[in-house]
Amino acid sequence: MAPRTRVRSSSARIALLLALTPALALVAGCGTEDGKGGGGGGASAGGGAPSRTTVVVTTTWEGAFAKAAGARDVKVIVPQSVHHAPDYDPKPSDLAAVAGADFVLYAPFEPYAAKIKEAAGSKAELVEVNLDNDADKVRAEVTRLGALFGTQAAAAKWTADFDAEYGRVAQDVRAAWPGGKSPSAVSQVFTAWSAKLAGATTVGTYGPEAVTPAQLAELSAKKPALVLDNAHMSTGTVLPDSGAQQVRIVNYPGNDLDLLPVYRNAGAALKAAMGKVGGSAG
Repeated sequence: MAPRTRVRSSSARIALLLALTPALALVAGCGTEDGKGGGGGGASAGGGAPSRTTVVVTTTWEGAFAKAAGARDVKVIVPQSVHHAPDYDPKPSDLAAVAGADFVLYAPFEPYAAKIKEAAGSKAELVEVNLDNDADKVRAEVTRLGALFGTQAAAAKWTADFDAEYGRVAQDVRAAWPGGKSPSAVSQVFTAWSAKLAGATTVGTYGPEAVTPAQLAELSAKKPALVLDNAHMSTGTVLPDSGAQQVRIVNYPGNDLDLLPVYRNAGAALKAAMGKVGGSAG
């Protein structure tokens, strides 16, 4: 569920990042007497073998996937307060963090990820993550990352906990269907997972571009009970005067890198909206 965006990095900024490379490489290469590098290192507190789960992620979304897969040393580059993460301008401290990582997780719609790694001179493995909160895709990515990190047991345990919690939230939301019937919904392309969670009947999608007058007329004619809007790409009321209840769906987890509250919060928002639909859903 990832926004498409333009690459805003200017040639001047890339030149600055490349100019910083020698200094950052030096910082990353200089170790302390106990053998830890300047990036915080992957060595355990007891002096054991370096860990393969020192992970730098571009946003809290990748961070939540990494944590779910069993990574415990996770550094997030883009602050959660940044509303549109792909527009973030990397700082020198971000490059230093990358230099000390074993893995760097990014999404393909984030144009700065590869440049961050290159400019920092990092030896980290660059891993593209399929950012989508669809339950099946989450399970697949967490399992894949667990195998990559060597934390398969932790990933399997999280997946079992996720299945239980997802099932609970889905059951709770579906028990609130207006009139006991699946509500019809129009979904932004990156919030389709929330329609699936709610068991809603999707009658149309929109985005990531702005809704055109022709789309507006077409979607309004579907008479949806719900509009599942993307909080990170919202352009306001999507179908004005349609009578549909618009639901704000948040895709990014918080700073605790816990993905489960994303589903709980979506479930609560969906229930509240369905309570306003009454028996008009179709």
